[in-house]
Amino acid sequence: MMTIEQVRMLIRPNILGLKPYSSARNEYGAQDAILLDANENPFEVWEQENMNRYPDPLQKRAKEKIARIKGIAPEQLFLGNGSDEAVDLIIRCFCEPATDSIAIFTPTYGMYAVCAEINNVRVNAFSLNSDFSIDTQYFLSKVSANVKVAFICNPNNPTGNTQKPEIIEQIIAGLKGIVVVDEAYIDFCPEKSVVNLLQSYPNLIVLQTFSKAWALAGARIGIAIANPAVIEILNKVKFPYNIGLPSLKTLDYALERPLAKDIYVHEILRERGRLIAELQEVQCVERIFPSDANFLLVKTTSADTVHKELLRKGIVVRNRSREPLCEGCLRITVGTPLENQELVDAIKAIRI
Repeated sequence: MMTIEQVRMLIRPNILGLKPYSSARNEYGAQDAILLDANENPFEVWEQENMNRYPDPLQKRAKEKIARIKGIAPEQLFLGNGSDEAVDLIIRCFCEPATDSIAIFTPTYGMYAVCAEINNVRVNAFSLNSDFSIDTQYFLSKVSANVKVAFICNPNNPTGNTQKPEIIEQIIAGLKGIVVVDEAYIDFCPEKSVVNLLQSYPNLIVLQTFSKAWALAGARIGIAIANPAVIEILNKVKFPYNIGLPSLKTLDYALERPLAKDIYVHEILRERGRLIAELQEVQCVERIFPSDANFLLVKTTSADTVHKELLRKGIVVRNRSREPLCEGCLRITVGTPLENQELVDAIKAIRI
């Protein structure tokens, strides 16, 4: 098991020694102050209050509310412009360009590889088993020493399944690097979160988002949960005002109403079950894979044909048939009851 001192040794030296940009709001706060530090327009021109002012660079109010909901400390939280910002920052902080690598388990979310390639960091792809589980023994025996970060999407996109907790813990304990568990869809199966492992493993970073269950995809707010020393590094590297005031106000509104999120998660899970039952009766559907998320991976007799016919009828799903292990598969998000019925009716009308 790694210590936090060993984790700090993984940080790129130039990042570790970086003197971050610091605004006066960082240093002195802004409570009841005359704000003449940031070259802002002093007049409130717009209807929304304080829109002429920069937002809190560390989002302290939001973090306190999120921490209470998640049962963690505010110091364990990083807020990003979507989870993608955290993915990019983690790679930049821990991976030396043209030298280090990340590890991913394919098929998986595409932005891990995209962020790595943008940062000139190699991608080592390990295929999932046929049941979409991770071959832990094979990974730990084959992973190279220059892999500084491993990304596990859990529940996985596009397959929808979760890994057994003991598999994830074996990887965290066995890898001499950072393990990022991306829990973007965890609100649909909260009992499978690995946030509880953070106390034991300082090399673990858990990503979550408000884009899915919380219905705030347009606000672009993701979170990283980690050891406070890791969060401090992410805050050093991020842009000073990475989340705008409109998004923070929208988030604040949602955090005061967590019951609304629970109601819609229940509705989505109910519709997911109905969608599975309906699609199982469709002629061109060969298999529906088990899902812990708000989408289904559906194997069809011809993904290209079904995808094309659905588009012709104004229904957009994702064709994942060219992903490893996903031949013939479409990824279908659970929509409203009406949208789901229109999807089922459209697929039933397709003759292949």
